Amino acid sequence: MTPAEAPDATPIRVLLADDHPVVRRGLAALLDTLDGIEVVAQAGTGHEAVREVGFSRPDVVVMDLRMRGVDGVEATRRIVKGYPKTAVLVLTMFDEDALVADALRAGARGYLLKGAEQAEIERAIRAVAAGDVIFSSEVAGRVLGAITVNREAPALAPLSPRERE
Repeated sequence: MTPAEAPDATPIRVLLADDHPVVRRGLAALLDTLDGIEVVAQAGTGHEAVREVGFSRPDVVVMDLRMRGVDGVEATRRIVKGYPKTAVLVLTMFDEDALVADALRAGARGYLLKGAEQAEIERAIRAVAAGDVIFSSEVAGRVLGAITVNREAPALAPLSPRERE
């Protein structure tokens, strides 16, 4: 049992950011069934997610990527820069290499696809809250394949000094 799973441990505080209310509500209902995880806020846009992080100070933001206005990648970048103790876990339908790379460059600590099972989502939230990095098996295979097959893969190239700022 990890510290976050101990009955007397402080729960992992989660903010859900997705532009589809039914997805947010469904995910909130799913997470509410788990011990040691508490949904503290929800947001329908990237801008709202950044603002809500400032108010609710979650441990983890579960972030969709494609949202109106400020998208999930930019929101992730802002959250990681402004609130470095908050981890971002991407949960999206999109697994294109460029989006995965953009999310990782922005500071996401995990990347799951919306087809993930409850146990996988729970594991991922606990992992990123503990400081680990986690990917769905589909995304991990592609990332590792890009690194091992093509060490010059532009999508996974090192950050430039400007991108590190």
